[in-house]
Amino acid sequence: MIHNPKMECMSREDMRALQSERLVKVVRNCYENVPFYKSKMDESGVTPDDIKSIDDITKLPFTTKYDLRDEYPFGLEAVPHDRIRRIHASSGTTGKPIVGTYTDNDLKNWAEGVARVFAVGDIGPGDTVQISYGYGLFTGGLGAHEGAAVRGATQLPASVGNSVKQIMLMKDLGTTAICCTPSYALHLAETIEKSDSVKFEDLKLRYGFFGGEPWTWGIRRELEKKFHIKAIDIYGLTEMSGPGVGGECQYQDGTHVWEDMYYPEVIDPETLQPVAPGEQGELVFTSLCKEAMPILRYRTRDLTHLIYEPCKCGRTSVRIGKILGRSDDMLIIRGVNVFPSQIEAVLTEFPVFTPHFLINVDRKNNEDTFDLDVELNEEYFSPNPAKQMPFIKPLYDKLCSVTGIKPNIHIKEPGSIERSSGKSTHVIDKRTHLINWK
Repeated sequence: MIHNPKMECMSREDMRALQSERLVKVVRNCYENVPFYKSKMDESGVTPDDIKSIDDITKLPFTTKYDLRDEYPFGLEAVPHDRIRRIHASSGTTGKPIVGTYTDNDLKNWAEGVARVFAVGDIGPGDTVQISYGYGLFTGGLGAHEGAAVRGATQLPASVGNSVKQIMLMKDLGTTAICCTPSYALHLAETIEKSDSVKFEDLKLRYGFFGGEPWTWGIRRELEKKFHIKAIDIYGLTEMSGPGVGGECQYQDGTHVWEDMYYPEVIDPETLQPVAPGEQGELVFTSLCKEAMPILRYRTRDLTHLIYEPCKCGRTSVRIGKILGRSDDMLIIRGVNVFPSQIEAVLTEFPVFTPHFLINVDRKNNEDTFDLDVELNEEYFSPNPAKQMPFIKPLYDKLCSVTGIKPNIHIKEPGSIERSSGKSTHVIDKRTHLINWK
């Protein structure tokens, strides 16, 4: 099902005309009402009169997470503060949080974006959507909640944690769709497998809407097989609104971006120039409808490519390819680029291993070390190192082939690698040097 055919199936020509109209308006709003953007545009020698269509977007300066933190809390607001109806914020684990503010219209558009994703599963009256994202400053919980409400579904605000209770509610209340991070969904699956009172067959789940962190096709296949669901990728970020910037359709061939509200670009993270269509680079977004805190050319650090070919579902919007990872998550080990998503993809090819892992990177004697903690599934685990070797060798060979790095693999007891109800931590980097990103 398509929630809003007028916008989701608009011709490319009409979409570009709409984007041009909205870009001109948002740029003038930023220039006239946000001192930060006036200063940035003046420094770049750009005025609102220079922006006549969406093709002129490359004339505008970029915005980074550091800019948002420097303008904390309300330096990027473009409306009087008495028009603000809600405030959200990132965790701020590496500094001041990134604050997002919303007018009534911003909240309406945000819910519309999430509703478009839920429509893929024909979610509506009679469905119960269990929202296992955190409620609070994090955008996930309330974003999914309001989107489900637009679709007319019953909202079950389970939030995060207490997995046994989550599963009890899933069974007893007849949950038909769940929203959470893919890593937490895996944790719920493990909990069900250990349960004596609940089986996967007892559940009424049809769809899972997973986001908040990169995940591989191997994880998707595992979730779909265990829960007997269709697993849909939902994409979003606090800087734009939250979840619902885009989402997959039933064909799972890239994430549709709601281009009437969020304009995507892909740039080379080194040169900052646009890449050729279909080429991989860093994803950049401009909010075209945000009133409270419009953002121009925000560098997400997510690495992906854009898919312009028409989709079989009938939607005409450009699609994001599977997120490889983040440019600031990339590890440079002995001069080789390594992404945690590569490790996850390899692990899911080996049924004897769980998909949970932890990378430990250090530097000893002026050389990078790469230690990888993995878990064997319980039926294969043995504390005897000799019995582990037949499993380690194929994994070692595959990782060397994929990453070009020879890892030190350590088998851990099943369940010993920490699980999380939010985003999983896959890397501990103990090196003192920093990777410098522009």
